[in-house]
Formats: sequence, C-alpha cells, structure tokens
Amino acid sequence: MSSEVTPAQTVLRTALRFGVGAGLLCTFWLLGLLLTGNDPFGPKRLMSLFIPPVAVIASQWMLRRYLQPEGPGMKRAISVGLLTGLLAASTSAMGVYGVAQLAGPEKVEASKASMIRIAQGSKADYLRQPGGKEAYERTIQGLRALNPQGLATDDFMKKLLFVLLLSFPGGVFLRK
Repeated sequence: MSSEVTPAQTVLRTALRFGVGAGLLCTFWLLGLLLTGNDPFGPKRLMSLFIPPVAVIASQWMLRRYLQPEGPGMKRAISVGLLTGLLAASTSAMGVYGVAQLAGPEKVEASKASMIRIAQGSKADYLRQPGGKEAYERTIQGLRALNPQGLATDDFMKKLLFVLLLSFPGGVFLRK
C-alpha cells in the first residue's frame, strides 16, 4: 500500500482546510459581535462576506504550491476553488443558524426591526428607481419574514455567489 498522496486527495484536503476554516472564521466573527453587544445579524455581519473569497484564492494558490513543478491544471484549480467556496458558505450558514439559535428569538426580532427601520428610511431612494415601489415592498416583506433559517439561507447564497465569481478567474490564473 502506497503512502503517497494523490492530486485528488490534495485537492480535497486543501478545500477542506481552507473552506471549513473560512466558515469557522465567519462564525467566530458573528459570535464576537454577539458577545460584544453588537447586532450579529445587522450590517456588520456583511464584513464576513470577504473571508470565503480570500479562502478560495488562498486554496488555489496553495494547491499550486503543493503540485509543483507541473502545477494543478485548470480543472483541479477550479475544482479546489469551487469546493472551498461551497464548504465555506455551508459552514458559515450553519454558523449563522447556530448563532441565531444561541442569541434567541428576541435578538433576531430586534435585528429584524432595525433592518426594517433602515429600509423604511431609504424608501425615497427605492421610489426614485424604475420598479422601486415593488422592490421596496418585496424588501419589507422579506424582512418581516426573517427567521434563523432565512438568515442562514441569505448568508449561504451571498457567500456562494461571491465565491463562484472568483473561483473561475482564480483557477485560470493559478493553474500553472
């Protein structure tokens, strides 16, 4: 039995290391906000949006270093980026759900009320745009239906979309 690590195992290990690590960093950011008395579901939560894309590029760069001298190739570079992003977004979404459960329904409701006030304050901006009235109503309706599952889904979708946008260019540039 050979103890040599195959390139496929290297891709998986790299994606697990960076993806789960990025998701945990996002979760720790929310926990830090909660423990310091800040709103973990408000605008400061979005600062963790940049962690998974950095993890994607870092995983692609690290895979390139692991598979020297020939490099990972485009397929492996893009694969490690996509898998890292998926793992980071999933882990982060689970963390958001866990923090929401830990914070309790009162904190989620207070955050929801704060977000509704912010949206109502920008109503004039919505109404200046074509189709703005419908967009404003959808935003308010979406905020009123907010719950821990909705927060986790929103976090997952935003991070996954952002990561997908960076996985392909990163894979192309870091393939050799």
